[in-house]
Amino acid sequence: MQLEILTPDKTIFIGEIDSATFPGSKGQFQVFNNHAAIVSSLDKGMIKIKSAEGAKQFEVDGGVIEVLNNKIVVLA
Repeated sequence: MQLEILTPDKTIFIGEIDSATFPGSKGQFQVFNNHAAIVSSLDKGMIKIKSAEGAKQFEVDGGVIEVLNNKIVVLA
């Protein structure tokens, strides 16, 4: 699935991933391939992704996430 992490200043990450964990405002949640469509707010915390290249982490101060048709867009 495709992940984009965007800020007002720059693009932090764009790429194919296997799974991701997000700091949701109601608690941490994971997104996998073929996940149901959602829109959620994010709290301050770490976005953790797993891909063929390995694991990565990105710190965010909050934001919004949209998951739709195996594409994840994070506005942080």
